[in-house]
Amino acid sequence: MKPRHLPLIAREIRILSRKLIDLERGLRRLAPMLSTTVSTNGARKDNGHSRRLSAKARASLKLHGKYIGYLRHLKPRQKVQVRKIREAKGVRAAIVRAKQLAMR
Repeated sequence: MKPRHLPLIAREIRILSRKLIDLERGLRRLAPMLSTTVSTNGARKDNGHSRRLSAKARASLKLHGKYIGYLRHLKPRQKVQVRKIREAKGVRAAIVRAKQLAMR
């Protein structure tokens, strides 16, 4: 003996399955259109080629990353202190101070 609700469940599953198939078809049609447009953040599509950075630029980015990495974990007053040091003495001195404050 089958419970009465089993045919209803099977029917709902079939309906959902059809809707998923329709959704997949729609996404397949939409995908080529999206791949040829500009990305969502407005950046230009670059075909997988990245710009070459000079050694100086790469070093600058690494230094900035260290600075931000230490700054992110400081309290607001400590951040102000480190920013003032950065303006007065430069990024390297600010990183040293931020590292000291982070150790506390």
